[in-house]
Amino acid sequence: MTMLSGDAEKLPAAGHPLLTSSILPTLSRLSVPNIIALTTQSLVVVAETTYIGLLGIEPLAAMALVFPMIMLTQMMSSGAMGGGISSAISRALGANDGLRARALAVHAVVISLIVGVGFTIFFLTLGPSIYQLLGGRGGVFVQAMIYSNTLFSGVIFIWLFNTLASVVRGTGDMRTPSITVITVACLQIVLGGCLSLGLGAFPKLGIAGVAIGQIAAFSAGALFLLLILRTSQARIQLRFAGVSLERGMFLDILKVGAISCLSPLQSVLTVLILSGFVARLGTETLAGYGIGVRLEFLLVPIAFAIGVASVPMVGMAIGAGDIARARRVAWTAGFASAIVVGLVGAAAIFYPDLWARLFTNDPDVRAAAHLYLSTAGWGFGPMGFGLAIYFASQGSGRMLGPVLAGTVRLASIAVGGYWLSSIGAPAWTLFALVALSMLAYGIAMAVGLILTQWKRA
Repeated sequence: MTMLSGDAEKLPAAGHPLLTSSILPTLSRLSVPNIIALTTQSLVVVAETTYIGLLGIEPLAAMALVFPMIMLTQMMSSGAMGGGISSAISRALGANDGLRARALAVHAVVISLIVGVGFTIFFLTLGPSIYQLLGGRGGVFVQAMIYSNTLFSGVIFIWLFNTLASVVRGTGDMRTPSITVITVACLQIVLGGCLSLGLGAFPKLGIAGVAIGQIAAFSAGALFLLLILRTSQARIQLRFAGVSLERGMFLDILKVGAISCLSPLQSVLTVLILSGFVARLGTETLAGYGIGVRLEFLLVPIAFAIGVASVPMVGMAIGAGDIARARRVAWTAGFASAIVVGLVGAAAIFYPDLWARLFTNDPDVRAAAHLYLSTAGWGFGPMGFGLAIYFASQGSGRMLGPVLAGTVRLASIAVGGYWLSSIGAPAWTLFALVALSMLAYGIAMAVGLILTQWKRA
């Protein structure tokens, strides 16, 4: 492996701000761009749902079938594997090993290409069985397959974009990925609307147009980040020449990224199991629960933004051998996220109608939404704490504790929900179980952080 002579000046040394600056102000500065970018991404969901809703009920139902798979892809490529990439690179930079950081970036790209192709093969092959299992029938199934096949044929660009963004974040640069995410989101909104509805000179492609718009936007974003990483101004330069693929480099990323992928699977499975239990209580209760869960999902980007900002801070401290600072960063990120997310939870507890009335005027549905928010809202703070610790732990390279904490929450919902459903317990007990499972998740994360020994890689 080779490195240009000018590269050493761009690499962190002992005096790098992420290793020496005050933790909370630095964490706040790094979090703000992420929050803005992720808020913009939330608008994409609203816009695409609006476009598809204009196409008819069947495309809207089809989107509901495919959307969890899209979210799973994003969570795995950005939060899980992306966290593993940022962690490995930041630890290398913290140790002032620029050669290793550059090589890790190349290995990260290789992983994204392999996994992206794997996702394409998986969903093109097993997609029909998955959507039929989820209830897809008739015209809804046909629309779901059009949407899924179009999107997952180009899913490699989503993986590549999120991988390159994670490489940049691993250097401590949150601004460049955030600006790119915002640009991609705006491009996705415009292209999705034009191609699905046939606006202006664009053809009307229906639900396939939304998928094509998404792939085109992510492709443009990936190309931009690739060009950025190839310039001399990049903190690490992505150059394939002179870098040989090594098993140890792949393992350094995968020991965090692959294990972290279990967390999104646990989250999706938790929601699916709970939805099944709530569905037995009636359509209105299920609809109200769905409204409440939407707010819960919108809180995840807040914890994500704070947690992802902590990854390079923890990773560089670990790489530099400053374990005490790495732990302080993790605790600071956890409590900061708990406070911010907890404040939203408090608003949901005492003013649930502010959210519920945005979606329905049905009194029974609103009553169910009120019950969910006023009950489950007590667990939002601990959940925010746990999610931030999850990302901070990625920076340390130690992910067993966070995955086990997710298992605790999943088991609480599965076992507790089954028992409550078997005895015909009322809705509020299930919603209280949600709050308790979030509390258990937060406590398990804290215990895991205390018991897990962090050490310099």
